[in-house]
Amino acid sequence: MDSELGSSTVDKEWYGWARNFWRFPTQLNWTATSDVLAVITVASLPWSATITSVFSALWVLSVLPRIRLGEFASLVGRSRSGFAVALFALAAIGTLWATDVSWTARLRGVNPTLKFLMMPFFLYHFRRSSRSAWIPVGFLASCTVLLALSWVTAFVPNLTSTASLQPGVPVKNYIDQSQSFALCAVVLAWPILELIKDRKIHLALPLLVLSVAFLANLSFVVLARTALVYVPIMLFLFGAFYLPRLLFYGAMACCILLAGSAWLASPNLQNRTNSILLEYSKYGAGNDITSTGLRLEYWRKSLRFISEAPVVGHGTGSTQMLFDRAALGQTGLSAQTVSNPHNQTLNVAVQWGGIGFAALYAMWICHLSLFRGSGFYPWLGFIVVVQNAVSSLLNSHLFDFVPGWIYVIGVSLAAGRMIRQSDESAGRSLSRRTEGQNEGMKCRLSPSTRITESSLADRLPKLSQVDTDASEKKI
Repeated sequence: MDSELGSSTVDKEWYGWARNFWRFPTQLNWTATSDVLAVITVASLPWSATITSVFSALWVLSVLPRIRLGEFASLVGRSRSGFAVALFALAAIGTLWATDVSWTARLRGVNPTLKFLMMPFFLYHFRRSSRSAWIPVGFLASCTVLLALSWVTAFVPNLTSTASLQPGVPVKNYIDQSQSFALCAVVLAWPILELIKDRKIHLALPLLVLSVAFLANLSFVVLARTALVYVPIMLFLFGAFYLPRLLFYGAMACCILLAGSAWLASPNLQNRTNSILLEYSKYGAGNDITSTGLRLEYWRKSLRFISEAPVVGHGTGSTQMLFDRAALGQTGLSAQTVSNPHNQTLNVAVQWGGIGFAALYAMWICHLSLFRGSGFYPWLGFIVVVQNAVSSLLNSHLFDFVPGWIYVIGVSLAAGRMIRQSDESAGRSLSRRTEGQNEGMKCRLSPSTRITESSLADRLPKLSQVDTDASEKKI
């Protein structure tokens, strides 16, 4: 009987082990495939929109077979990614009341919001993956290569791949490049500070040099004027949240001194700041077409469009049509048309009115509130949201390709890792409580156990003595 039970147990164990063995390679391949696709997507982001689009779609497809619906739904609620999905849903539904716009224009208006639909899938992957650290490392490595090429092409402009590109911008455009470089420079501040606290200066120094190289490139090579707004705010928030008060004041004074010195030494910074004031003065004095003047004109007209349909807006893809209609019979600045008013709030409100405005700010505010606490991933998520929200005051960066993808992937990564760490911490706490309860049970049982053992020990000699006496009587 014992041999039969033993054989049955061994057979069951062997069967379970064999089943898990054959299932393991499949699970490993799916997870590893998703990790590799994620790294390729992030690494290609500063370089190619096509590669990023293709591999992000493949990434989502690789996640789909592993999804458990209950866990997926719970994760969407905990990560507050439902607001991003709501923006996509609003864009899709908004095509129904854009009656004056062709369906081609309506679908073109939906396209920038498609990436928000992917956010829950990215979150699910980062929540379950143990290789999520590859993502920031991959993006940083890619931007470092781009940084090196930027410096090279700044000194040798003929090396740029396209004649239309300016020196220091080897690929894409200077706005996307500035967005990526600024993010890398500021995000590195957290690991640098932590390494210095741990007295690992040999590790902190290379990261500090790299961060300074990114900022120097922005100062002396090429800079998007929007970066003049969001970079100081990002640095200020890091100091306010992570530095002791005295050190914070000293760091701010040092940053102001360095910024002033950089401005005096950099024709690039001087030209970028002076151009804003010059273009604004031209807008007020005449009808010259300048970048700043165009923005102000777009904003003025957008406010008028919003007042015409304040609740639900004019529908998805209607922006170009509205500007074309307003430009009829006009000259100069008033005759200029655009499909993007260069302000995220206005872009959303023109198409979807107050509903779109509420959805946009609910997403930003909820994501900001999610990334509270200390640690690298809360800092990463927080600064990604801040950069996007601030830069979107002067551009529609949530709908633009590179800044929008930085937001989607950055928020997904930070939220997914924070939820994973929270679940692991909760699991450890539950395990400790269970162990404590077991120990308590042992302590409560041990006195009676000791009494039983001692009473048996006392009675055993007496029993043996009785047996001895009985045997002697028989003899």
